[in-house]
Amino acid sequence: MNSNPLIRPLFAAIIVALLQTAFLGYMIESRASILRNGVDVVLKTVPVDPRDLLRGDYVILAYDISTVPADKITGGFPAEATDAQLSVRLEKQQDGFWGIAEASFGTLAPKDGSVIVRSSPFYFYPTPDSPPSSMNVEYGIERYYVPEGEGKVLEEARNASALSVTAGVDDAGTMQIRSIAIDGKSLYEEPLY
Repeated sequence: MNSNPLIRPLFAAIIVALLQTAFLGYMIESRASILRNGVDVVLKTVPVDPRDLLRGDYVILAYDISTVPADKITGGFPAEATDAQLSVRLEKQQDGFWGIAEASFGTLAPKDGSVIVRSSPFYFYPTPDSPPSSMNVEYGIERYYVPEGEGKVLEEARNASALSVTAGVDDAGTMQIRSIAIDGKSLYEEPLY
C-alpha cells in the first residue's frame, strides 16, 4: 500500500481553511445578529480630547453612559480587587436619548421600558477609605472607523455635542454601532454584512 505523500498535508490544509472560514463567518454573523435583532438605543456623545494623528482614520467616542455615578450602583462594590463588569440599565429620557437608571456589579432583572447593557471587562481595585463618586466604563463602541479624511466632520460635531450614536443591543447586553447622526440627521449607517 503506497499512498500519495501529498494527501495528508492537503487534507490538513483543507481542514484549517474550513475552520478559519467558519470562525470568520461566526464573527460576522454575531455582529450582524445584534444589528438585525437587537434593541436600538440612541446615545449622546460627549467631547473627547483631540485624537492622535498617528492612530489612523477613526473617531474616538465617549458617551454620557460612560460615566456611571456611584449612587446609581446597586448592591455595592466588590470588597476585593477583581476583574469586573457592570450591568447598566438604560431607560429612554425625555430628550430622546437613553441614560443610566441603575447599575450593578451583579445581574439586573429585566424591566419593561429599559435595556440592560454590559460594560467591557475592567480591573476593579477597591479603595475603602474613599469610594469612587463615579466609574468610567467602556462598552466596546468607543471607536468608529470612517473613510479616509472624513473623521474631522465627526470630531467637530462630537466636540460641539451635536453627534449621536444609535447602537443595537442584544439580549446579552452587547452593543454594536448601527448609525451615527449629526443634529439628528443620519450620516453613516452600518450595513449588516
